[in-house]
Amino acid sequence: MVQRTTDALSELYETDETAWLDEMSERIGTGQLGDLDYPHLKELLEDIARSDRQKVESRLAILIMHVLKWMHQAEKRTPSWRRTITEQRQQLARLLKSGSLRKHAETVLAEIYADAVELAADETALPEETFPVQCPFTLDELLSAEVL
Repeated sequence: MVQRTTDALSELYETDETAWLDEMSERIGTGQLGDLDYPHLKELLEDIARSDRQKVESRLAILIMHVLKWMHQAEKRTPSWRRTITEQRQQLARLLKSGSLRKHAETVLAEIYADAVELAADETALPEETFPVQCPFTLDELLSAEVL
């Protein structure tokens, strides 16, 4: 692989992130740690961590919204709702195998619940007051197959 200067690595990051990743991987693999593009590595790692947290928040909101719909509109239950609940629960459980992501989910549960109430109210046309003010579920309850 061609040796690149720090400026060239910075430019590569901006123009071809995949090639930049290959270059960083190669340098790590060959022990050239002093030649890494640390500012962009830091940026990329922060972006990945942020993206992981956003995935957790999104799946949690969708799960809660569908559980609320399931609870408050029994007459409109469909296999599609059940499938969405199951899928979100399973995918969220996989993400939460990471201790830090589980801790994040527990930390934002109340905030995400408020978002999910707004979404559920929009989808059901029920007033937000229909739903409990505070989240009635623990994270473990939401991850349980008995949530339905």
